[in-house]
Amino acid sequence: MKKHELPSVLGSISPQEFMRDYWQKKPLLIRQAIPGMQALLSRKDLFAMASNPDVESRLVSGNGDSQPWRMQHGPFKPRALPPLSRPHWTLLVQGVDLHVEAFAQLRDRFRFIPDARLDDVMVSYASDGGGVGPHFDSYDVFLLQAHGQRRWRISAQKNLQLRDDVPLKILSQFKPSKTMLLEPGDMLYLPPHYAHEGVAVGECMTYSIGFRAPEMRELAAELLSRMTDMDNAMAPVRYRDAGQAMAVKPAQIPATLQAFAMQSVQSLLTQSRQLQVALGEVLTEPKAEVWFATQNCPRNLQSVRLNAKTRMLYDDQYVFINGESWRCQGADARSLKLLANERSLSGLDSLSPQLGALLRDWVQAGWLHSS
Repeated sequence: MKKHELPSVLGSISPQEFMRDYWQKKPLLIRQAIPGMQALLSRKDLFAMASNPDVESRLVSGNGDSQPWRMQHGPFKPRALPPLSRPHWTLLVQGVDLHVEAFAQLRDRFRFIPDARLDDVMVSYASDGGGVGPHFDSYDVFLLQAHGQRRWRISAQKNLQLRDDVPLKILSQFKPSKTMLLEPGDMLYLPPHYAHEGVAVGECMTYSIGFRAPEMRELAAELLSRMTDMDNAMAPVRYRDAGQAMAVKPAQIPATLQAFAMQSVQSLLTQSRQLQVALGEVLTEPKAEVWFATQNCPRNLQSVRLNAKTRMLYDDQYVFINGESWRCQGADARSLKLLANERSLSGLDSLSPQLGALLRDWVQAGWLHSS
């Protein structure tokens, strides 16, 4: 079975039906999305992970009623966390799929959605009554109950105004229209901007599989910045104003300089190939807290698989991996695209010397694991 054809987490609904009828449209509750669900990480190991400075973590406490909301950023020493008997606190640990193989395998079960949209898998541990308040996300999320119970209240409300008196993004007015209790193995899908609140009923753990949606201004800024660093993105033309008249109002920006600035930006936007390359590099750029350990590459390289931290995508002409791009075609391109889709590749004896050398470089950089 191919990795992108793993057992469905959508119950009786096919991936095609889900993408057509629910994705970015409306919520979906899937009872026993993973039958017999068992937590993939113990509470002790999760707390230990939150003490790692290379792992993003947050501690949220309060309930907005008898206890005011508070938020702290990790790392947290396990003994610094609240006692388990204290209610109304939540530990959030981001990017667990980058550090624990079982979570990478869980993440792969959602590959009916393009990899370019994937963000990460977050684990939320909560004591009784713990939660982060009523809020909304700007991205799609699957909320998989792993241990214990969590009560969710959701709303399609249009009023998404936030409170300005708390350190969290909490809705100022939350009017839930539906309540549901999730047991281990149950999963709730929520599209962007759908108001929701989850509260632990006893001790519980929830896994959030999130899918990023680039914001237009931020993406434009990243693309333009990367394109200006490309050697062949635009010709090195310097502004000239040989016909400039004497300045009567010296502080006024000349119209010719404004036109030159407009032409500079427009010339970048006409470079469609460079724009596509920049997009692939931006989408595969590792997060700031991600790093790779260099390693030795065996002489007889038989097969490789992607490091769980590695992001790899491709388009018609280029392959992108961890913020870098390679132009390739023919058999080499087919092999690299297979590696990107399956996240593993075997039969390396038949590869070209150039591709074999490239894969060895990636193994040594820690982007691939060898076998």
